[in-house]
Amino acid sequence: MSCKNCSKHNCITDIGRGCCFCDTGDGQVEISVCQGGQKLNVTDWLGEMPHNLPDDIFEVRFKNTRKGYYKNVNGLELKKGDVVAVESSPGHDIGIISLTGDLVYRQMKRNGFTPAGNEFKKIYRKAKPYDIERWQEAIGLEHQTMIEARQIAADLGLDMKIGDVEYQGDRIKAIFYYIADERVDFRELIKIFAERFRIRVEMKQIGARQEAGLIGGIGACGRELCCASWISHFVSVTTNSARMQEISLNPQKLAGQCSKLKCCLIYEVDAYMDARKEFPRIYNPLEAIDGSYFHVKNDIFGRIMYFSPSPHGVGVQIPLSIERVKEIIRLNKQGKKVEKIEEQKTAPAEPVPDFLNVVGEDSITRFDAEKRASGGRRRGRGRGNNNGTGGGKSEENGNQKREKNENGSAASESNNGGRPSRNNRPPRGAGNGEAREAKSENRSEGNENGNGNGNGNGNGNNNRNRNPRRNNRNRPRKPQNEE
Repeated sequence: MSCKNCSKHNCITDIGRGCCFCDTGDGQVEISVCQGGQKLNVTDWLGEMPHNLPDDIFEVRFKNTRKGYYKNVNGLELKKGDVVAVESSPGHDIGIISLTGDLVYRQMKRNGFTPAGNEFKKIYRKAKPYDIERWQEAIGLEHQTMIEARQIAADLGLDMKIGDVEYQGDRIKAIFYYIADERVDFRELIKIFAERFRIRVEMKQIGARQEAGLIGGIGACGRELCCASWISHFVSVTTNSARMQEISLNPQKLAGQCSKLKCCLIYEVDAYMDARKEFPRIYNPLEAIDGSYFHVKNDIFGRIMYFSPSPHGVGVQIPLSIERVKEIIRLNKQGKKVEKIEEQKTAPAEPVPDFLNVVGEDSITRFDAEKRASGGRRRGRGRGNNNGTGGGKSEENGNQKREKNENGSAASESNNGGRPSRNNRPPRGAGNGEAREAKSENRSEGNENGNGNGNGNGNGNNNRNRNPRRNNRNRPRKPQNEE
């Protein structure tokens, strides 16, 4: 809640009544109504429309969820948020106007309010500073009165709980809200209260749900409690509502802050009851050639029933549509068993695309092949040129390689008695010295004179040894000693 005067003066906020008592500094008390946060608050969505009904009836709120409907008999200019003194029995009470206009009659009809003797209680006047000071004094006594009242009830051994105390605006009377499971004889208790607090006493019994509405709080859904925000009449909630909605009967999840079943369990019961009308009643298991199938659960809004070959529902659960279940029940009544309990499903036809893929843009690997091909071309260009300005092999390197192969093959044939080797390579042995020297000389000449012109456009300088092992081959090796 927010108060427009709380930042200027020393204010005390009363959350139960939705207002702030501010000290103006000159010994007077000014009241400011807080915007929002009140229990059972109603948005006046008809406020800006012309009034079609008499506008002399106003809704006045008091502490927590207590409200009343009063008539403006003196023709006062009243609006929402005004603090007024209204008729009470005995004396008068102080409240805040919470609703005006045609919406008041809608709220009276919704709450089933009928005035006693077809006469409304009266609005006397707007609250004066004296009325506000006396009202603030009465509010300050409520908490201490509730603690003492609980102690007195415990001393008398009464099985009851004092939930809240609300003083009337003129401090003549107080309402004691109590909770009791059985009937309580509190005649002696009222006498003690009247002597101790010097007031008129009114005992009002409430239930656990109403107590939760008086206290307020946040529900499991993250919103304000329904009993504190909009519910004014409570209906009985049973576990049949949970069974109807296929909800697990877990007391910890079904109970609210009042330790009773949540009121929201009945919000959607009607929709579930209408949807369950189309479901067939299952008295016996479904019979098939491969065995019996037992009903496990339902998906009500999905129109699906689940069956299991185990009586306890353990293991595989087969979903069946309502139409299929009705068909199996009809065949079982005729003494026939179905071959398979599942429906015969036909393979869905592949959708025909309304476009043609002519460029292959739907493939996520369409760039991988190009990368591999371009990488291979780069490696091929790098091998042919050590000092070249192009990307391809030069003619001189090609000639040198051919000479090197011819020299190597000739040396291998001479060392092996004129017999060529399998791969035209010199065999390992004692006669390989000359071939290796010739091979190294050819490579060195190729490295010194290998300035070929390739087909590429690169102007790189490959004098740096990229692979030391490959460059070590150019060094002349020591000839092996011949025996």
